Amino acid sequence: MSEGKRRVFSREFKLSAVKRIAAGESVAALSLELGVPKGHLYQWCEHFRRGGADALRPACRPRKGFGRLDIEPGKDVATARERIRELERKIGQQQLELDFFRRALRQVEGAHQPSDGRGVRTSTRSSRR
Repeated sequence: MSEGKRRVFSREFKLSAVKRIAAGESVAALSLELGVPKGHLYQWCEHFRRGGADALRPACRPRKGFGRLDIEPGKDVATARERIRELERKIGQQQLELDFFRRALRQVEGAHQPSDGRGVRTSTRSSRR
C-alpha cells in the first residue's frame, strides 16, 4: 500500500472484528493479526455499541443522526415535553432560591453600619476577642 492512501474496511470486516472482541479475543492480538490499529478496533466497538451494525460504515463514516436514541416517534415527543416541563420546574425553583438569597444579602448589607471614623466601633462586635 502506498503512502497517503487510506484502507477502507467493509462493514462485514468491521463486524467480524467487533464480534471477535466481544467474544473475548485480545484487541492487541487482533490488531496485529488483521493489520488494523487498536484505536480503530476500539472505535468500531463503540460505534457498534451505539448504533449496531448500521453504524459500521465503510471508512468509519457514521450515518447522519448517529448516536441518537432510537425511540418511537410519538414517544420521543412526549418524553421531550416531559423533560422540558421538569427542567422548567427546576428553573422556577432555582429562581425562587436566587430571589430569597438576594433579599437576605440586602438585609445583611443594610444591617451593617459603617464606622464613623478611625478607631470608632460599629454597632456590631468584631469576631476577634
